[in-house]
Amino acid sequence: MGNVRTGLFSWAFARHNKGAFILRIEDTDASRVTEEAFHGVMDSLRWLGIDWDEGPDVGGPFEPYRQSQRMAIYRETVDRLLLQGDAYRCYCTDEELADRRAAARARGEPEGYDGRCRNLSDQERAAFEAEGRPFAARFHMPEREWVTHDLVKGEVRWAPGHLKDFVLMRSDGSPVFLLAVAVDDMLMGVTHVIRGDDLLDSAPRNAAVIEALGGTPPQYAHVPQVNGPDGKPLSKRHGSTSVEAFREKGILPEALMNYLALLGWSKDAETTLISKDELVEAFEIERVSKNPARFDVDKLEWMNNHYIQQLDDDDLAARCLHFLSVAGLSPDPALLRRAMPLVKTRMKYLTECVALLRSLFSDDVTPDDRAAALIEMAPDGYLARIADELEAVQPWSSEAIESKLDEVRESFGLNRTKGFQPVRAAVTGTTVSPPLPESLELLGRERTVERVRAVA
Repeated sequence: MGNVRTGLFSWAFARHNKGAFILRIEDTDASRVTEEAFHGVMDSLRWLGIDWDEGPDVGGPFEPYRQSQRMAIYRETVDRLLLQGDAYRCYCTDEELADRRAAARARGEPEGYDGRCRNLSDQERAAFEAEGRPFAARFHMPEREWVTHDLVKGEVRWAPGHLKDFVLMRSDGSPVFLLAVAVDDMLMGVTHVIRGDDLLDSAPRNAAVIEALGGTPPQYAHVPQVNGPDGKPLSKRHGSTSVEAFREKGILPEALMNYLALLGWSKDAETTLISKDELVEAFEIERVSKNPARFDVDKLEWMNNHYIQQLDDDDLAARCLHFLSVAGLSPDPALLRRAMPLVKTRMKYLTECVALLRSLFSDDVTPDDRAAALIEMAPDGYLARIADELEAVQPWSSEAIESKLDEVRESFGLNRTKGFQPVRAAVTGTTVSPPLPESLELLGRERTVERVRAVA
């Protein structure tokens, strides 16, 4: 969710400033990226309402836009940096690096790379080559003060020697993030990079690579992470944290976009509801908070309910139809539309339409335990009387139904709750439904009477 929020900020920034928004897939680590995940990213962004000017599926002047398809470019770049002396071959094994980090830690020194292979003699280098030892390409980080004028954090400085030499390409020939994004940002003419502040230390390293290649680094904006309610970085332990998970639960894209936009950014001190067009018009990176935002599911649910209520009945019915179909129901479109006013105020998620409307589109209404208990508690003869009286109601309207239900329950000395609940349980098989008289009107006289008699 934090990544999507960052993508939304990038998109809004590009659109606000009449720029181009690039979708680039950073999939050089084949163990972490599948084709399903690749297509899932694009599908989720499109569903949310985010489009792009350049990307894997739309093309652009700097194709390809999947880093796994740009390996030759990265290898050529590493060869150039090695030839220039801005990078060098590092023959250190993982075990050697771990031992030296542990020794540095024991001495209370920084654990970064100690420059061992940067200072190899010609004889040492030749010996490693002769034995065929694998090597990584490591960038020689200039030992000077580095300053990043971050659009969110402000001026950030790194003291000389703080930023150690880092790997550009692993011994297996695969590029690391610090190389690939720097090369692509330069070659694709990227002017602004908006990303999470966990990558803040990458900014001077990316800039150093770009400068070594003769380019001009982009401007960086590092936005704070999104935390869970407990103040810790949002993760799976907090429950649903992906766009797809919220989509499957029935969160509207309009609501999720609105909510994500306000996670660490604000138009002003009052605005809570903002449309896609209003976001583009108002978005200024300077209004992004420097502090982490907290993901509040309750607020998202409130916002989703608001957007559900704003939909017209035809639109809401079309969206509910998907979830009803997934649940194995085949609703009549006209009847489904008529039911929308009864449920739209009650749904935090569109998936809730299944429980609310199942009894309308399925005759399998076997009472659950709570419903069965309510039916059992009804006074003797009550439900049989209800069935008889409803069978004679004319016209079959919610007003006439409600009047007859009140008449019968009063004759049994029941209040509305105790009078209506057994009927609801008999007709729906549950204790929760839209308003009872209106639900019975939609269900129809024959089905209503049949269900009440079945348990009377």
